[in-house]
Amino acid sequence: MKKFILLLFVSTSLFASPELARWKAQAKRVTIYRDEYGVPHIYGKSDADAVFGMLYAQCEDDFSRVERNYIEKLGRLAEVEGAKELANDLYLRLIIDPAEAKADFERSPIWLKKLLLAYADGINYYLYKHPRVKPALLTHFEPWYPLLWTDGSIGAISTGDVTEEEVGKFYGISELTAFHQKEKVLDEDLTGSNGFAVGKALSKSGNALLYINPHVTFYFRPEIHVNSEAGLHVYGAVTWGQFFVYQGFNEKNGWMHTSSQVDVSDLYQEKVEMRNGVPYYLLDGKWIPMQVKKISLQVAGESKARAFTTYFTHRGAVMAKRDGNWISVRSYNRSLKSLEQSWLRTKTTGLASYQKVMDLRANTSNNTVYADNQGNIAYWHGNYVPKRDPKKDWGLVQDGTSSANDWTGLHAVEEIVHVYNPVTGWIQNCNSTPFTVSGSASPLRTNYPVYMAPDGENFRDKNAVRLFSKAKQMDLQDLIHLG
Repeated sequence: MKKFILLLFVSTSLFASPELARWKAQAKRVTIYRDEYGVPHIYGKSDADAVFGMLYAQCEDDFSRVERNYIEKLGRLAEVEGAKELANDLYLRLIIDPAEAKADFERSPIWLKKLLLAYADGINYYLYKHPRVKPALLTHFEPWYPLLWTDGSIGAISTGDVTEEEVGKFYGISELTAFHQKEKVLDEDLTGSNGFAVGKALSKSGNALLYINPHVTFYFRPEIHVNSEAGLHVYGAVTWGQFFVYQGFNEKNGWMHTSSQVDVSDLYQEKVEMRNGVPYYLLDGKWIPMQVKKISLQVAGESKARAFTTYFTHRGAVMAKRDGNWISVRSYNRSLKSLEQSWLRTKTTGLASYQKVMDLRANTSNNTVYADNQGNIAYWHGNYVPKRDPKKDWGLVQDGTSSANDWTGLHAVEEIVHVYNPVTGWIQNCNSTPFTVSGSASPLRTNYPVYMAPDGENFRDKNAVRLFSKAKQMDLQDLIHLG
């Protein structure tokens, strides 16, 4: 391995501040090795030191991707790419509020604040050491940025079927041409991820096996190995700019995430009337004033920011107009609890420990395939699942005038679709229904509300079921061949 120690840099820069002193002190506690494939292996004294080195290494590999992910989540792409991104920026600002992220940072537990500061310091130290790197927009990263985007998934944003184009039309954005130029995937079954787990009964060695196969573009996620003297030892894939391993394993257990279709957001048709320029919406026979927020968005080449007056009910933002009716969206697209869960799973020590992290119920976009060094395998279809009236079709827009259509809390993890150590000895999920995950040992559709698992089948999961149903005792190479 090649070894890089971050302290081997003497700068003649004008930087001279307590912040810079902190960066240099932390760099002395971090070592980065790169193996023959270029994969970084990070070693730090504390977890925060490891995060510092982790972000530094990500920036070495592709700072532009790290930066772009946060430009987007800040709702500032139009500042770089022009007015064609305005509708996308407004769409994101309606569901991801930087002010809420800042507030969450201030109320974060001390252990998480240390990690968030280390995240920002690692990136900022990289920029300090590489003055030839010219950011597109973000010259200084803030510790609250990770609270804009908290679960690591490709499909982390959920607003039902409301589109950026609908948001742009509702709020009077004229530059919508970009939405007519998006690439169309002719066969959606070609996209997505495959996760497999093999239990003790089907394993030649008696050890559980886990197959992690995210279907993403090359370099969409880098591999990384992160260690600390505080007990962090995790290897896997991160999404550029995030400080936790999204799919991977530690010395005790491993987890694979596939994108989920569990219903975690709902649309409401509101009855609205204007009173002195303020929209009121009808709820249980009473007219309630909407919350009004002013959102300013800057556009590249324009000296003056564009101002938008946006509207919110108690459920969430008004994001569209359909058949003349305003449509509001109830969703859960970022949270402090979600970021805590994303980190804590990397330090789990077995099935009971992982179940405890799942009990936080803040992961909105992922199914989980799990295996551990005790031979356990498990599957959870989603995690954050709002309780609703099971007799209603929640794939439709709901009547916003009745609070009877509101969510009534969250389902407990044991209530969502799951399987532990199935007698068939295997688990598969390919962005598909959970009712085929373990062949004859799969959960039964009739035991769950439709909104918990609207996912259908695809050719990948049908093939996985066919192959596993015929499988004999497997070792790792057999599993790779089956995959």
